[in-house]
Amino acid sequence: MSQQVPYLYVASSEIHDRGMFCPTAIPEGSIIEICPVIFIPENDMVAIKETVLFDYYFIWGEDEKSGAIALGYGSIYNHNNNPNARYLVDFEEFVIKIYAIKDIEPGEEITFNYNGEPADQSKVWFEK
Repeated sequence: MSQQVPYLYVASSEIHDRGMFCPTAIPEGSIIEICPVIFIPENDMVAIKETVLFDYYFIWGEDEKSGAIALGYGSIYNHNNNPNARYLVDFEEFVIKIYAIKDIEPGEEITFNYNGEPADQSKVWFEK
C-alpha cells in the first residue's frame, strides 16, 4: 500500500461533534488514509437502515445496492460542500482511499463531500 499521513487524530469539530485533524501540513495530492472496509451485502442493507450505522456507511458496489463500513478513521470525517479532501472507493481491494485535494494546514479539519464528488453541491440526507 502507499504511504499515508501519520499523526491523524480525532478532536472536537465545529462542524459536527468530532472530526479528523492532523498536526502537520498535508500537501495536495497526499494519501491521507487508506481505510479497509467491512462489506455489507445488499440483503443486509435493510437492517443497517434501522441502526445507528445508517449515518456512517458508504454506498458500495457498481450497482450501489450494497454498503460498507470504513474502518480506521474513515467514518469520522465530516461533510463539507467545500472540502479539502476526497474519498475514492476501491471495490476490488475493499478499501476507501482518502486524498488531499488542496493543501491542508496544520490543525485544519479534514473534510470531504459525502456526495462523492468534491464539487457536488446536492443536499445530503441530514441537511434540511
